[in-house]
Amino acid sequence: MTIFDQPHRRQNALTGDWVLVSPRRTMRPWQGERHYPESGNIPCYDPECYLCPGNNRASGNQNPDYTGPYIFQNDFPSLLPETEFIEKETPLFKSQSVSGNCRVLCFSERHDLSLPELELSSIEKVVQFWVEEYKELAEKYRWVQIFENKGEQMGCSNPHPHGQIWAGDFLPNELHREEQQQREYFESHGSPLLSEYLDHELRKKQRLVELNEHWLSVVPWWAIWPFETLIIPKRHVTGLHELSGDEQAALAELLKNLLSRYDNLFQASFPYSMGWHGASFFSNSKDAWRLHAHIYPPLLRSSTIRKFMVGYEMLAEVQRDISPEQASARLRECSTLHYSKKA
Repeated sequence: MTIFDQPHRRQNALTGDWVLVSPRRTMRPWQGERHYPESGNIPCYDPECYLCPGNNRASGNQNPDYTGPYIFQNDFPSLLPETEFIEKETPLFKSQSVSGNCRVLCFSERHDLSLPELELSSIEKVVQFWVEEYKELAEKYRWVQIFENKGEQMGCSNPHPHGQIWAGDFLPNELHREEQQQREYFESHGSPLLSEYLDHELRKKQRLVELNEHWLSVVPWWAIWPFETLIIPKRHVTGLHELSGDEQAALAELLKNLLSRYDNLFQASFPYSMGWHGASFFSNSKDAWRLHAHIYPPLLRSSTIRKFMVGYEMLAEVQRDISPEQASARLRECSTLHYSKKA
């Protein structure tokens, strides 16, 4: 038994929060909920899908007969360009108005292919869309959140592989904490937090999962979700808009390999939430920032058993059931060739 097999706490350097690591919890028998994954018999086109080419969406708007990535304004946006909300400044009932923009990005015309199942050239096009959309929206809005919710377990409302882009005139809670932590670290140590963290992970290789010329992915030291990963560029860049063509292509390669490892772990389409964090164009702490992406997958023991954030997690602090070192080792053991491609 190693030190990592013992219960202990770790601090998230990006947020300041602590996480309780309890590796022995996976020894307990499981008689709780099992969520069985969707059937593998998914058509390449679904006439009832709101996102497939040529179909009408719930709003009545019709999709063009698109091929490749397709982006449109969300028909039911969570943020609006203009609002008439009246702000309150009382100590107990503070509120503020917000404005923003919400868009939907279909990764391809195929209803049945998630990101790791697409050809590498198709993933490169998705990355290019991320970069272009970020450049446009970041000029106007304080924050641009590019993200994907994959699978029913992560609340995805439509099975057609897609992501979303929200832009707002405010800095959300998670980003506020990350900016504060990175700024304080930079002021104390004279270098970006994630730059030093990246160097450490490259030296030790204990939690490394995927690596290429321009990127790496690790199960971070402070991971909360069982198979959570962090994606970081090797070159110091603060946002998607700074990526070169070669870095964009290498990111597509890393995503295909990493997400294929996820699916191969339990031989099922692995649910997750994934999103990008970087410095706002309006930030006063750009020197402290380094672009990165978080992937939060809920599965724990198998494709049917997920991690629940309840009880202790909601009332005390977040807790994980296997060590990040154990999780990264299991992901490294998985092939980068998607299981659906094997004979």
